[in-house]
Amino acid sequence: MSYQNILFTLENEVAVITFNRPESLNSFTTEMHAEVREVMKRIQRDPAIRCLVITGAGRGFCAGQDLNDRAVAPGESMPDLGESIEKNYNPLVRSIMQLEKPVICAVNGIAAGAGANIALACDIVLAARSAGFIQGFSKIGLIPDSGGTWMLPRMLGRARAMGLVLLNNKLTAEQALQWGLIWQVFDDDALMDETMKLARQLAGQPTRGFGLSKRAINASGGNSLDQQLALEQELQSIAGRSHDYREGVAAFLEKRQPEFLGE
Repeated sequence: MSYQNILFTLENEVAVITFNRPESLNSFTTEMHAEVREVMKRIQRDPAIRCLVITGAGRGFCAGQDLNDRAVAPGESMPDLGESIEKNYNPLVRSIMQLEKPVICAVNGIAAGAGANIALACDIVLAARSAGFIQGFSKIGLIPDSGGTWMLPRMLGRARAMGLVLLNNKLTAEQALQWGLIWQVFDDDALMDETMKLARQLAGQPTRGFGLSKRAINASGGNSLDQQLALEQELQSIAGRSHDYREGVAAFLEKRQPEFLGE
């Protein structure tokens, strides 16, 4: 299908969503949200898609919300931003984190506001050396959304989370790597080649097991040890009945490479 605000490609079990509003650093409009929402539903339903890559066109990954899309004339009442979050940003973050397939984010440039937190919602975050992360919300009197207040303290601790939120300092790709916020940094011209290499590798692995692992890790922050142990028991029972587990064991015993089907 043809889209106006994103690009969507599918090749060898790897889907790629590219935010494609480079003139505005790929900031979100209502129309862009609708297109991403439609594509995410397709990816969720299609068992042939076994890995998702999210990236941006041009010199930025995503600058968050396009403020022009929320502009109001003088004298008009301000929009309810909570409604926008409920309709657009919260479902997007949930769809990324709940997708039981690996999601790689290739941060090709600045990731600001909601754009930074959408990137951090992905399972593996790779960044170009010139990329940077900035919260930006407090500059316009807002709080971090798109999961920012949930992810940042868990990933970085309260001190660093508060520093990023209140001071709006730009976190370079190298510093984000040192702080454990992202997985790896590449030279700008190597980012997409390395991203697609990793995506193809993950697409050939046991997708069902990946999805269950993702479910367990996402749940761990709100569980006690006993609750997490019980969840691991439940999910391991499911994984143990999968085709890929049988194939993995057989390949190990037969000393050959496994042929995982993702089921």
